[in-house]
Amino acid sequence: AIMNGMTLCKVRAFGSGFFVFSDYMKPVIRLSALMEIPTCWIFTHDSIGVGEDGPTHQPVEHLAMLRSIPGLVTFRPGDANENVEAWKWAMNEHHRPSAFVLSRQDIPTLDRTVYGSAEGTQKGAYILRCACPKGNPDVILMASGSEIPLIVEAYDILVSRGVKPRLVSMPSTDLFEWQDQEYKEKVIPPSIRARVAVEFAGEFGWWKYVGLDGEFIGMTSFGESAPLKTLMEHFNFTPDRIADAAERSIAKCK
Repeated sequence: AIMNGMTLCKVRAFGSGFFVFSDYMKPVIRLSALMEIPTCWIFTHDSIGVGEDGPTHQPVEHLAMLRSIPGLVTFRPGDANENVEAWKWAMNEHHRPSAFVLSRQDIPTLDRTVYGSAEGTQKGAYILRCACPKGNPDVILMASGSEIPLIVEAYDILVSRGVKPRLVSMPSTDLFEWQDQEYKEKVIPPSIRARVAVEFAGEFGWWKYVGLDGEFIGMTSFGESAPLKTLMEHFNFTPDRIADAAERSIAKCK
């Protein structure tokens, strides 16, 4: 409430906290969207990657909650460059609030001479890499935030198996939905029905992009209390699992 009041006084207010506590903050986040003011809500510890704090502090359903608020633009950057681009967008926006959902764990900064420009963040989703320059990949792998490194590794596995994948980073479904149809179909062509989406959260909202022939790899339960590496093994968040899901999706589409 204080942040919204400061924003009404023409101060660009921001505040931060653990993502799981966005539950308590929903009324004022919702009000910032209703009032059309550019308050910046920053959240960290955004997934089961919180680790030993356990399921009480591991967000699962919270991304779906934020993404459902009309007028709020939710960002989940996949590396430092995407975070910079998200802030560029927010600082040039004067009527919409933003939520920045950030990781606790370290995330590698991608080499942008190999991967697509992070400027695509400002369009919500963009092609990170494609093994088929002509734009007709066998499968599309999608992710946000700390799951980007997983699909990057899965890409290499699939290429070694003779599959031509495309990587799509989707830091903001809100911004992506505001793009024209031509851009959206350029990033996720309707003709490519083999798709896999990966996110350390619930599946709500992803089936719109995954489709009937795709697969979603995410959370179907609350988390557990354990070190990050143990949790990744327990919930089977691995590049090999993603690559296997991609090949199953390709098989469905034949």
